[in-house]
Amino acid sequence: MEADWPDSFRVHRFVTGRGDDKNANEALSDFRRFPGWMWRNTVVVEFVEWLREWNLRRGSEKDAAGFYGLDLYSMHTSIEAVLSYLDKVDPASAKRARHRYGCFDHFGEDPQQYGLATVAGGAEPCEEEVVSQLVELRRKYAELISRDGHIGEEEFFSAEQNARLIANAERYYRAMFHGRANSWNLRDEHMFETLNQLIRHRDSGKAKVVVWAHNSHLGDARATAMSARGEFNVGQLVRERFGGESFGIGFTTNTGTVTAASDWGGVAERKRVRPALKGSYEELFHAVGLRRFWIDLRARNEATALLRDERLERAIGVIYRPETERFSHYFEARLSDQFDAVIHLDETRALEPLERASEWDTGELPETYPFRV
Repeated sequence: MEADWPDSFRVHRFVTGRGDDKNANEALSDFRRFPGWMWRNTVVVEFVEWLREWNLRRGSEKDAAGFYGLDLYSMHTSIEAVLSYLDKVDPASAKRARHRYGCFDHFGEDPQQYGLATVAGGAEPCEEEVVSQLVELRRKYAELISRDGHIGEEEFFSAEQNARLIANAERYYRAMFHGRANSWNLRDEHMFETLNQLIRHRDSGKAKVVVWAHNSHLGDARATAMSARGEFNVGQLVRERFGGESFGIGFTTNTGTVTAASDWGGVAERKRVRPALKGSYEELFHAVGLRRFWIDLRARNEATALLRDERLERAIGVIYRPETERFSHYFEARLSDQFDAVIHLDETRALEPLERASEWDTGELPETYPFRV
């Protein structure tokens, strides 16, 4: 999932029957950082409950489906997770880890302040400390997992991913002040690296992986304007590594509602999605006149020939600014090269957050307000 590792691993424990949470709502409780509604919503609750029941019916822990996060925004939470793990299994190592991670203490809780201080303020970076901690943890692999069998290996694996996340996040927050392409690539490289770690960890010769993330992360960047900016993404790296063993699916919509903020860190609002712009793929799909459909983009026929031309494509993420939509949310793409299939839902309905603010309940005012048409 395009989600933080420690928050997701709590859900993983729940769906595999090893957590202390009583229900999916509790299991999702660690998803509090913006944008919390992306995970704390009614659809994900239903899916997590279903996944737990599915695993219980399998009867074998080895065949259970997991729930894992790929993202790297959880630096401080991951530090807490590594220390908590080491406190239980190796207190002496925990003491050394606290000393190393203490390097971040005087930068405060906002990791962007760390990046700014090290790049512009001349502060010494913590790179050596976080790499040393990751190396020490990996050296203790055999010793630490030998104590609790499969569960011990799972818990070590999670701690290792948190330690690796901290090392990559340290680089990411410094890279933020060196340009968008640099930080974007580090983030997607981390997500792809985590995906590979998961495949190696879970592979039994028949393992399948489903990756949920935004179109901009999963569609092949080489078929979009991202490539011209020097950016790559998970979708491109997966295709390059796995080729025909992978299958990329994109989603499009014409109109409806979406749960999004107006600015980063803002409150979740229920916003109306404006009808697609002229010349976009979304406008083309709306003209088909069907409420929903999917297209196999690998097919070579008259329909997919239209989708090999470069057109506008819309990207709505956790922020939606309809007043600057062309600039904020559209980019050039070749859809048939970007994905293997696309699912079009002509009218969509906003996710319902578990914690609904008044802005969400009210929804966006109509464009004709205060008049009625």
